[in-house]
Amino acid sequence: MVLSGLSKRFGARVAVDDVSLTVHRGRIHGLLGPNGAGKTTTLRMVLGVVRPDLGTIELDGRALTPDVPRGRCGIAGFVETPNFYPYLSASRNLELLSAWDGPMAHRKVEELLERVGLADRAHSRVRGFSTGMRQRLGLAAALISDPQVLVVDEPTTGLDPAGIRDLHALLTQLAAAGHTIVLSSHDLAEVDQLCTDVSVLRSGAVVYDGTMTALRDRAPAHAWRLRTSDDERAAELATGQAQLSVHPGSGALMVAAGTAELDDYVIALAAAGVAVRELRREDLPFESLFFQLTEPASDPPQPLLSGRSDQ
Repeated sequence: MVLSGLSKRFGARVAVDDVSLTVHRGRIHGLLGPNGAGKTTTLRMVLGVVRPDLGTIELDGRALTPDVPRGRCGIAGFVETPNFYPYLSASRNLELLSAWDGPMAHRKVEELLERVGLADRAHSRVRGFSTGMRQRLGLAAALISDPQVLVVDEPTTGLDPAGIRDLHALLTQLAAAGHTIVLSSHDLAEVDQLCTDVSVLRSGAVVYDGTMTALRDRAPAHAWRLRTSDDERAAELATGQAQLSVHPGSGALMVAAGTAELDDYVIALAAAGVAVRELRREDLPFESLFFQLTEPASDPPQPLLSGRSDQ
């Protein structure tokens, strides 16, 4: 699926600004960014719920016009919290939705409720469902048509840790079976765990597009807080060392280094008779990079960073 130059305004507010990206078959592609970055509006355009002001969406080389139902094109999913008839049961809601996909589709209902962990609530009215249960039911509804592209927006909202684990396993299985998954999230850990590719959005624009591996490679070195028996001597021992930066902090030394460089440095301190009294990681480098890419600033978003070997 290829998005080219998608833009959308709501009055004077630019929600999505010239978004272009390619989602590859059989992979989990993350849309990552803070709230208000344009993730949900982008997904709404992919699902045909919102008409773009500019730009095109193609699936397997075929342009998808706004008036063509996405379900007929092989795209299904949900944005934000999926809605159902509250006075009907989970199974009845899915049966009504399955009517759009032919007379045999209703046979999938029981299986899908089992896959999303709602088999024991199949005959319960949706009115009593928690947010997490509605998220699971939304995923089951999206899978009725066996879509080529599955779009999910913050799918783990309201789920407990066991539910998150099960949902992650299901999405991974779907991707392995050839489904393409577009997952929107502001949770860096979730995207890092699940996705093979990621597009980072800031203020409606893409500021990074590429593989997760390439994004991790761009992350800065870990920052560590170090206290020793002789901080002055410890700083001297770091002088001239490649991939190692040591400078005074508040009551300690601040060290920027990769794991291997830090190991060598600590060994050198011990060999020089300098005792390490405290060594604590101050930040996660991947989080640091995310904040660099997405933090609000007076400047417009920086030019797109690409993390693809074919570009």
